[in-house]
Amino acid sequence: MLHCPLCSRRVEPYVEDRRRAYFHCARCDLVSADPGSHLDAAAERAYYDLHENDPADRGYRRFLGRLAGPLLGRLSPGMRGLDYGCGPGPTLSVMLEEAGMHMEVHDPLYRPNPGALGRHYDFVTCTEVVEHFRRPAEDWGRLTALVRPGGWLGIMTKLVISRERFAAWHYKDDPTHVSFYSPATFEWLGVRFGLAVERVDRDVLLLQKR
Repeated sequence: MLHCPLCSRRVEPYVEDRRRAYFHCARCDLVSADPGSHLDAAAERAYYDLHENDPADRGYRRFLGRLAGPLLGRLSPGMRGLDYGCGPGPTLSVMLEEAGMHMEVHDPLYRPNPGALGRHYDFVTCTEVVEHFRRPAEDWGRLTALVRPGGWLGIMTKLVISRERFAAWHYKDDPTHVSFYSPATFEWLGVRFGLAVERVDRDVLLLQKR
């Protein structure tokens, strides 16, 4: 019997393909990959190493700008932020520094910064990261604890629309993606962690801590 890694309710089969099975939680609406299919640490790192994120890449900057733009509209110059899960080539943090913010970065594989996790921030960004959370209950607790009351959490992740579309969804085929969220999941997270949720683009959400 499997339980939801976010809210602990028993989950039901959702979709199964030749790679792995996925399960759905009726309480928080999270879709999670079979934990038995999770990559080991070495294989996961090898897959991440295939990504090329270059701060000088204009296309990548445009992609991240879909979060940076709306977030900056809610911030004031000089505020302090953390880019959580920045990857091997931190870029969003550079863009936000260029806009007058003071930034820290943390990535457990590429830029471990334990000291940064002991502070509180006016905002935390997390782009294409939350889908990698294997223990989302713990990970979301850690993430939201970093944000000061009134502060912002900027999230970018593609959202589940329906079971039919999920079955044919390329996003689920990335073996490092193990947690999949819907708008209803974010509403549940808002209640659980005291966050006002605003969806500003198809895969961009801004969460303000109450």
